[in-house]
Parts: sequence; structure tokens; C-alpha cells
Amino acid sequence: MRVKIVKPRTEKVSMKLGIVSDTHDNFDLAEKAVSFFEDQGCEKVVHCGDMICPATAEIFDADFEFYAVRGNNDGEWKLKDTVKKFGNWMGNVGELSLGGYRFAVYHGTDEELASGLTESGKYDYVLRGHTHRKKVAESENGETVEINPGGVKLPFQEEELHVVIIDLEDGEFDFHRLEE
Repeated sequence: MRVKIVKPRTEKVSMKLGIVSDTHDNFDLAEKAVSFFEDQGCEKVVHCGDMICPATAEIFDADFEFYAVRGNNDGEWKLKDTVKKFGNWMGNVGELSLGGYRFAVYHGTDEELASGLTESGKYDYVLRGHTHRKKVAESENGETVEINPGGVKLPFQEEELHVVIIDLEDGEFDFHRLEE
């Protein structure tokens, strides 16, 4: 699925942003995501929460700038400190400005908050996770796109882990399935 939003931006850059969520200590899939992002030339990567332990976070210490928010299962105290050694820990909710686009990053535990971020009109993209289901939704006013790359497959799901890459030069993005 290739999607594009067209909005005026303050700057135009050639950059790829990788998005992943809910890797839940699946080291193999986290390593596949990192390799995929590197192969695709992503300069920045956002993890939308639920890495779980510091060892999973360390996998993302790679050849890109890394950002992460806290997921509802990210309870280990050293996770934050581990991410801060090589990347950017954004707490429960983060904001980024990249390539002239405004991003909110949130795990998605509270659907009301996720919806509020999407409908606020403040962001071009809201990046989130939590549901383990890939999703693209537009705000009612069409100004914001909510993207959920999905997560590791839960016992009752058929969907594999996906990652998303946004091309910040033109705003287009694609979902890419990573198989176990």
C-alpha cells in the first residue's frame, strides 16, 4: 500500500523515516527491522513502544538516528537509560519536526488520547502502535494521517510484523512485511 499526503511544508529534504512498534523482545524481528531500515537508507527510525527490555533496545543502536516512546509493557527501569545512550527517549508522548512535517509519537494505549492527537490539527502524522494491527487513518479534516505499523503477531492474529518507511521528500509511505 503506497499512500501520500500533500501538504505545504516549510522545508523539503530527501530523507527516509522508518517506523516500527511492538517488537516485544523478539530479537530476530527487531534485527530484521534494523537491517531493513539500514538497507533502505533510513536516516531516522521511530519505535512506537513495547520494545520491553534493554537488550531489545540495544539492537536499534545502528546506523540511523533513533527515537522511542514508552509502551505499556516497557516497565524495565533501564530501558530509558539504554535508549538515551545512543538515541532519543521521548517519554510517553513525543513530537518531532522532520522534513517540514510535524509528527506526534505515542504508543497508543489510550485510544481517546490517540484520537485527540490525530484530530488536533497540530500534526501531519501521528505514529502509534499498541494494537499489533497495521492501520492508516485520516483525521476528519484530512490534515493528519495516523499510521500504525502493527507489531509482532499475537496468538489470535494472522498478521505478521510490518514496518513503515516514509519518504520525507514527497510524503509517500509504504508498509513492508517482515516474516519470522
